[in-house]
Amino acid sequence: MTAAFSVFALDGIPEVGAGDDLAALILQAADETTLQDGDILVVTSKVVSKAEGRFVAAATRDDAITAETVRVVASKEHPGGVTRIVENRQGLVLAAAGVDSSNTREGYVLLLPEDPDASARSLCSALRASGPRVGVIISDTLGRAWRLGQTDVAIGAAGVRVLEDLRGTTDAGGRVLEATIVAVGDQLAGAAELVKGKAAGRPVAVIRGLGHLVTGLDAPGAQAIIRPADEDLFREGAAEAYARGYRDAVEGAPGGPA
Repeated sequence: MTAAFSVFALDGIPEVGAGDDLAALILQAADETTLQDGDILVVTSKVVSKAEGRFVAAATRDDAITAETVRVVASKEHPGGVTRIVENRQGLVLAAAGVDSSNTREGYVLLLPEDPDASARSLCSALRASGPRVGVIISDTLGRAWRLGQTDVAIGAAGVRVLEDLRGTTDAGGRVLEATIVAVGDQLAGAAELVKGKAAGRPVAVIRGLGHLVTGLDAPGAQAIIRPADEDLFREGAAEAYARGYRDAVEGAPGGPA
């Protein structure tokens, strides 16, 4: 493993619209010579969604959130309304199902890519057709349970290893690691956000020096990072878990609903 790597953002990517060739825009910003074999491009999901035309009218934002929701994990009322933490169609658990109103054209909100891994494969394939063997991460911003602040994580990936399974190996003291799986894809996304910024107009970053993470296009995508439901110890918020427990107790009581 390398002891050093570099991260830099690409300047010059214009406002992206529906139907735009995102790979061509990236190559133009990179001057078609900047990219090298082993580079990993981290692309903000927003520009992928814009290129794919994932716009809906802002007036239907709440309806869009509901439509994108598979399961409500938790909700909380506050002076500004209700925050819903949900599992969305992509299997991600996040606020508002990933429906975003920032940095979008007036009167519209933006949905996440319909299939972020497929979007990453398409973009990676197009970039590799130009020459360099690169990897692609599609990133989005998520909050974290128990911790303040937000960070970028990988929601789509192609041509790059997203998990490093260290179980069965030993640490520096010779102890066997039994549970360590490193979320490499999320680490790459977080590193890239340090140079992209939220409002700087630089939606693509290049990570150089980690070529050992670049793989074939058939490697597992970011979907592999999502914890399986049967291993999830925090499937519900406190209020939702209480309501379910109360409902189960009532329905199971003598004389309760059959």
